[in-house]
Amino acid sequence: MKIKLLIFACLLSLGYYYWQNDQPIKHEGKGQITKEQPRQTPSSAAEFKFKEEYTVQPLADFDITARVLSKKKYWSGEESELAPVDLAMGWGPMSDDNVLSKLEISQRNRWFYWRCDSYPIPRDQIEHNAANMHLIAADESIEKAIKGVKTGNLVHFSGNLVIVTKSDGWKWQSSLSRDDTGNGSCEVVFVKVFEILL
Repeated sequence: MKIKLLIFACLLSLGYYYWQNDQPIKHEGKGQITKEQPRQTPSSAAEFKFKEEYTVQPLADFDITARVLSKKKYWSGEESELAPVDLAMGWGPMSDDNVLSKLEISQRNRWFYWRCDSYPIPRDQIEHNAANMHLIAADESIEKAIKGVKTGNLVHFSGNLVIVTKSDGWKWQSSLSRDDTGNGSCEVVFVKVFEILL
């Protein structure tokens, strides 16, 4: 009986630990925690092979400091082999708790969704200051850091917006605009530097 109680207590403690560890980080009263727009510049990086079977073509250099609005892990498909985690990112007004508290944000099927009862800011400001990003880690330490992120973290990462292809014709191509919406509007980022700031 004592062993069962001990096991139950351990499981309860473990469950609480993971629940507590997964709670979103709040930044109440701080307003916009980052006002920087993502920076995109022409890239001179050469095409290269990745994980033997993929060819990565850099389209632009990319640097962003933004708030994690949502995090989603994926386990199936070609994409999950390259980018097992998508981060929905927000900057400017979309990094402000006052705005985000009035939005319902979710991710599924490699998309980022938001909804609200009434707009806390104009719709185009929501759409142009947030994006869903597929993150391909350059190495294992970067992948571990990405997987360790919590919703609400302020993060900085840099690398390249890319097209990834395979010899069988499969292709995954990044958007090159922060103002687009709908199909093809997500960023596919080959991440060379990743850091959690807050």
